[in-house]
Amino acid sequence: MHDGAFFADLPVIEGSQAALSAIAARCELFVTSAAMEFPNSLGPKFLWMRRHFPFVDPLNIVFCGDKSIIAADCLIDDNARHFTRFGGQGIVFSSPHNVHIADYPRIRHWDEAIAVLSKVFPGTL
Repeated sequence: MHDGAFFADLPVIEGSQAALSAIAARCELFVTSAAMEFPNSLGPKFLWMRRHFPFVDPLNIVFCGDKSIIAADCLIDDNARHFTRFGGQGIVFSSPHNVHIADYPRIRHWDEAIAVLSKVFPGTL
């Protein structure tokens, strides 16, 4: 992970392209990555995003350290630590390391994203 190559060929999570495309068609979508933990990942992550999610405006891909700097209505993330100082609604994306987190709405699979967002933000999606 420290040389960045790890991020170049990661598989796309099933359903993520369709879900994010649907969200982007209805909302302003930003993709954030706490890339400062692995600074050599910036280039490979950006190229990966452009290859697999070409509908995301490159100006809406944000690499940062602390995601609380993002001013948004919601943040979908697998790491709840990013919600601590975030001003919007945190939504946990399920992963083995966060099964114990119960303080936030949860998306288990990307095909649930629109339904969960519609519950959290009624009338917007």
